[in-house]
Amino acid sequence: MTEDKHLKQKAMEFLLKTSRTFFIPISQLPEGLKETVGAAYLCMRAIDEIEDHPNLPKETKIHLLNSVGKLLQNGAYEDELTALLDPHSQELPEVSLLLKEWIMLIPQPITGKVLEATSIMAQGMAKWTEKDWQIHTEEELDDYTYYVAGLVGVMLSDIWEWYDGTESDRELAIAFGRGLQTVNILRNRTEDAERGVNFFPEGWNFEKMLSFTEKNLSLADRYLEGIETKVIFNFCNIPLALAKGTLQALKDGREKLTRKDVADIVSGATE
Repeated sequence: MTEDKHLKQKAMEFLLKTSRTFFIPISQLPEGLKETVGAAYLCMRAIDEIEDHPNLPKETKIHLLNSVGKLLQNGAYEDELTALLDPHSQELPEVSLLLKEWIMLIPQPITGKVLEATSIMAQGMAKWTEKDWQIHTEEELDDYTYYVAGLVGVMLSDIWEWYDGTESDRELAIAFGRGLQTVNILRNRTEDAERGVNFFPEGWNFEKMLSFTEKNLSLADRYLEGIETKVIFNFCNIPLALAKGTLQALKDGREKLTRKDVADIVSGATE
């Protein structure tokens, strides 16, 4: 097996380990687009694992996230990334330590856009780590969800345009990501509270966050209305359908979807 094929196979293995939700639609993409989206997602997952690390000191997280962001912003990510991350090889998960390799899998014409979005995300995550993820207002919720999820939508819109000229609304893409993120916030509220994190603005209850989430998912529906390429539409529709299904489960008093629920939703979401 060539080094390139080995790296592509490793990327798919890491996608399966780190995100079953996104592994499903990514694995259904055609060759070329599949590896590009997978590698781009892993770049963002790599920095997300730094932000979410349960044992890294706060100051270390802020330093690593800001430093990664600046390196990617400047296009300097080979020797410099290795020098930055290697001293933390015992603490960081492998998906983070392999950030340089994930970047190498991205086709050169779209690399700059992926690095730009990942750089902004890393520095935004550093900012919210410094704030201890304490959200007080709707504006702060918008800001946080832009960095951790809206930028995924922006990056994917750039990839669609690179792939076949598909044009999509970046603001709707941000709302799409925001809606998916707040589904997770609703689902994980108790777990987040146990670790001292609160993503609910002051005075917001479940119903208020639910309304905010449904508003953004309706904007995600509008995003999909502009997508004509079947494989891209299906890719976007799977996580959207799963998010709506999860919301319905929460309304029904269930914590999560069953495996059968997921299989049925995925089947119904693809044309």
